Amino acid sequence: MMFRALALTLAVAAAGTAAAADVAGITVVASPDAPKAIGPYSQAIRAGNVLYLAGQIPIDPKSGELKKDAPIAEQTKLVLDNLKAVLAADGMTMANIVSTTVYMKDLNEFATMNEVYATYFPSNPPARATVQVARLPRDVGVEIGAIAVKP
Repeated sequence: MMFRALALTLAVAAAGTAAAADVAGITVVASPDAPKAIGPYSQAIRAGNVLYLAGQIPIDPKSGELKKDAPIAEQTKLVLDNLKAVLAADGMTMANIVSTTVYMKDLNEFATMNEVYATYFPSNPPARATVQVARLPRDVGVEIGAIAVKP
């Protein structure tokens, strides 16, 4: 089973396009329009009609450039655009998101992050938890993970 999962994961990585590999009812979802995973995890995993999206950080998917020194508004927009790209790889939109978790380095920047965040959820925003953390991967200012449901 582990060998099959590894082989399918490698096939997804080698595909170079939005791809999904099915392993025992669990599907790995990947998009070339979002940053590649920077560790041993998937951009998203679909189990049934639920999509679990890994936390995204502000990495430009086209250039691979980390935007850790950009203003929090720019970081938030890039993070949400990356989540949007992963959703699209599974035929979903931001409207399918039912829950997000926002990790911030500095909650003093919450209002600015929230202003950008609100533009991605103009109606029926998802449930959300926002927490300040001591440190985020690659010392960015914000990371957002999500759960989406396909009706």
